[in-house]
Amino acid sequence: MTQSRSARLAPVVELAEKAEKAAVQRLGHFQGQVRLAESKLADLENFRLEYQEQWIERGSHGVSGQWLLGYQGFLAQLGTAIDQQRQSLAWHQNNLNKAREAWQQAFTRVEGLRKLVQRYIDEARQLEDRREQKLLDELSQRLPRQSPY
Repeated sequence: MTQSRSARLAPVVELAEKAEKAAVQRLGHFQGQVRLAESKLADLENFRLEYQEQWIERGSHGVSGQWLLGYQGFLAQLGTAIDQQRQSLAWHQNNLNKAREAWQQAFTRVEGLRKLVQRYIDEARQLEDRREQKLLDELSQRLPRQSPY
């Protein structure tokens, strides 16, 4: 007996489900990377604010030129680190967006295949119901009819 259409599609559905699962894992990985990059950026920005507050505190008591140059140099380095972290965050967000698109495509493919398989199952069930009904109709016609008298 030949295999049903839905059964023949089972390996295709299984492969699509595995691809979708891998896409979900990749999406989760990149979500974690974005959260980590956001956290690092927030830490750097908070550190810069604290450092600037130290400047206000220390500056109110007077500072040497050498201290001021050191402060400005460190603040510039901190600004560079913040800019680099922003670029890193943008890169991770781009990867996350690509991973989200890949997952959406994989999910759509799996859902489409599942609907196709369900349609094949429904069609097979309807065909079987019609065959059964036809057989019952034929059997009922062959039975001897009893007369009401």
